[in-house]
Amino acid sequence: MINPNTKVVPIDHGWANMKTEQDVFTSGVSEITTEPALFNDVLEYNNKYYKIGGKRLEVKEDKVHDDNYYLLTLAATAMTLERFHIRDAHVLWAVGLPLTRFGEEKDDFIKYLMRDKEVTFKYNKIQYHIVVEKVSVYPQCYAAVSDKLRFFDNKVLVVDIGSWTVDIMPIINSNPDESICVTKPAGIITCIQQINKECVRQLNAEVDEYDIQKVMMKGGDHLPKNYREIIEKELRAYCNKIYHYIRELGYNMELTPIIFVGGGAGVMNRYGDLHQPNITYIEDICANAKGYATLASGYLKVILERQAGGDKL
Repeated sequence: MINPNTKVVPIDHGWANMKTEQDVFTSGVSEITTEPALFNDVLEYNNKYYKIGGKRLEVKEDKVHDDNYYLLTLAATAMTLERFHIRDAHVLWAVGLPLTRFGEEKDDFIKYLMRDKEVTFKYNKIQYHIVVEKVSVYPQCYAAVSDKLRFFDNKVLVVDIGSWTVDIMPIINSNPDESICVTKPAGIITCIQQINKECVRQLNAEVDEYDIQKVMMKGGDHLPKNYREIIEKELRAYCNKIYHYIRELGYNMELTPIIFVGGGAGVMNRYGDLHQPNITYIEDICANAKGYATLASGYLKVILERQAGGDKL
């Protein structure tokens, strides 16, 4: 039986950024070996202190082989609960995975997040107590557009450009066609790596990821011209690579309704030079988390209605 006061907590576990419906923070965790002097962005869990944010974690094969993404999940949960001034809650964690790895990784991800039914921890010196009622996992690309599909054609191509992967998903009559979905390890982090490779080759110096991301979002006026030109050239080349992937799969870039989502949607919009009626850009970096919230809230409502009617689930 699920507690009727259960709170849906949607979390998008990115390799570069963690996202809730309203919060975005770097996917970084570092243990502090002694009690810190300042507690901003500090998680206290199992008598240890962790700084949340800062330098992002290195990309690994998956997110379940160590405690880092569990700790980031607790921090994201605290941010969500604090917005509602809740310190003690039953929660449903709504999370996502790429559709092409969904079946392979879903059970492990649920087991990873459900390791403890009850958890007490502190974030920013505020104590939280949660009871994890359930973990619901959704396709991360589909979730970003699930509430918008009624506004598009019966067949659309969704291209979710995340920090490490690019998911290319055809959706037909509001249902993703899993048989021809493709996930490429070609997300924004790979673009940043290529930019710095060129900066080292041409200028013998790297650019901080923060400055590159700033160019992606707002342009490069804050950087010297020689750095700006390299970054912008590589961003355009990256967009062309994404277009190549799409064409390689047999889609016509002039005719196919395409929705770009994820952190890279803004890059495609600003540097891809494709502004035509069949192309849509959803630049909200929290779109997947919002989609998880919508899908999980609908699911929870059905479950609670069944329970109220006497069904035992």
